[in-house]
Amino acid sequence: MKRYFSLLFLLLPFISIAQQSYYDDTAVYLTGTELLQELRLKLSVYNENYTYGDFRDTTKITDANPEDDSEVLLIYGFNDNDGNCTTDITRSNNDFGGDNCEYNREHTFPRSLANPPMGSASNSSNGIVADPHNLRPSDVQRNGNRGSKKFNDGTGNSGDVGSGDWYPGDEWKGDVARAMMYMYVRYGEQCLPSLVGQGPLQGDTQMLQLFLEWNVEDPVSDVEMQRNDPLEAEYGNRNPFIDNPILATNIWGGEPAEDFWGELSAPSSEFIEASIFPNPANTVVQVESNQDITSLKIYNLLGQVLYNETTSNHKRYKTLDVSNLSSGMYILQINDASKRLVIK
Repeated sequence: MKRYFSLLFLLLPFISIAQQSYYDDTAVYLTGTELLQELRLKLSVYNENYTYGDFRDTTKITDANPEDDSEVLLIYGFNDNDGNCTTDITRSNNDFGGDNCEYNREHTFPRSLANPPMGSASNSSNGIVADPHNLRPSDVQRNGNRGSKKFNDGTGNSGDVGSGDWYPGDEWKGDVARAMMYMYVRYGEQCLPSLVGQGPLQGDTQMLQLFLEWNVEDPVSDVEMQRNDPLEAEYGNRNPFIDNPILATNIWGGEPAEDFWGELSAPSSEFIEASIFPNPANTVVQVESNQDITSLKIYNLLGQVLYNETTSNHKRYKTLDVSNLSSGMYILQINDASKRLVIK
């Protein structure tokens, strides 16, 4: 099947030209639990009046076939030409319903697997059951075949794997992983990854290794990207892991994913070893490094550069005057010839 579109932690901030303005007030340069909580706070602002019924119209925009906007793309689909409509990847966006060869709304994180369950999905339902980041159009029968099966690894097209698990398919596993990451960040323990997928957790985090691997192996597609703008406009928030997959790496670890903004991944597997003291400071900060310092920058939490110095003598220590800064938290970026370090 052909789709229709073509840690390294302690990382550099901030806002590059590609970063969406939605994140201008969000400390996306953080890592681990701090970044998770920052994104959770951001995602908690949404349109509370959005209903499950609204998605019938929304999906015609968010999941439109780029080659024919009268069609929607069906999650888990892979073949329009085998004479079997349950494997279709496209369908007329007017063929919504509950009969064979029609499409309906798939909760990629099934309602019954949440703890507590998400509840009923009537057209007037709102809240978690109506969250459009978790909804995709799906062939009715294929949706039924998946049911509430947990996700597990596999190869090729979507279908059953193992003892009662479901593989979303090579072309959809990244979409699923990023949706599951969104659901966990948005709803916390109600949508733990272990409730919806199989396999070991990543280190001491609550994220499945499986979803982190899928996030890397199946990169973000144009079709995924086309979802976030209309969902921000209609629902009020975005899926951060579609906007920049490396945010998942920076929270949970694993193999580094793509960094679309070009500012959150390290340029080298080696880091400067440096210290600053006193921290917190009142008037001056002493910086000591194991490498020659080539430049220093201080940012505020909005990403604005308040201090920028290129050092010509390349010393391994530096004294910075911070007496003119108001009380608060700042970010110090230390660079040598090829590496960088960020310290709060």
